[in-house]
Amino acid sequence: MPISTDLQPAFVLIRPQMGENIGAAARGMWNFGLDRMRIIAPRDGWPNQKAVAMASGAGRLLDEAQIFDDTGGAIADCDYVYATTARPRGLTKLVLSPEAAMQDARQRVAQGQKVAVMFGPERAGMENDDIARANAIISVPVNPEFPSLNLAQCVLLTGYEWRREAVDVDAARVDAVGDWAEQIEIEKLSDHYEGRLEEAGFFYPAHKAENMKLNLRNMWSRMPMTRADVQMLHGMMRQMVRWKERG
Repeated sequence: MPISTDLQPAFVLIRPQMGENIGAAARGMWNFGLDRMRIIAPRDGWPNQKAVAMASGAGRLLDEAQIFDDTGGAIADCDYVYATTARPRGLTKLVLSPEAAMQDARQRVAQGQKVAVMFGPERAGMENDDIARANAIISVPVNPEFPSLNLAQCVLLTGYEWRREAVDVDAARVDAVGDWAEQIEIEKLSDHYEGRLEEAGFFYPAHKAENMKLNLRNMWSRMPMTRADVQMLHGMMRQMVRWKERG
């Protein structure tokens, strides 16, 4: 399903030097549902076959990319512009993290504003003349001893933050292979182990037995288990008991 170009920022690549980086940037954009690419004065001309080869399944972004001669022309229709740079270079600007910038961008887009994010050339980054045209700076908290980000990396990171504002992202999850075990199944597993361990004399000394059983049940409750996991654990205990009885 095509994504409405009115509900997302334009990503503006300023004087990109390598076709491969343009293609990789297109892939990074499309990974997160962004398809408004603008390119300013690509060094090796346009179209660029190396960009097409690197873009892979995101080639449509290159076909529809807008090409401009200068930064002013590329952002002329925009209401608010962000510049991604690690070096403000003496200019007084609002500086935002990628997360805060994309939160702000989403609010502006929702209000009907046209928004753009500018990315500088690979070798030297964005020049002051470009930065001066931006309303705010996006600064990535990178290692100060190695602050340089590849063009495609920066595009990918910013695209991720944009997407994260649009969808619910699980901070942590477990994808189950099969159905999750129900509480009654966990309870029966706990009873099985507790009974067998009781027979084996595990809960010793007697005055610590109740606390040991409580800890055991608490352990089972902390473990996200599928029905297959429960069946396997039952089988393991049965096999150990049979082996002991045969001995």
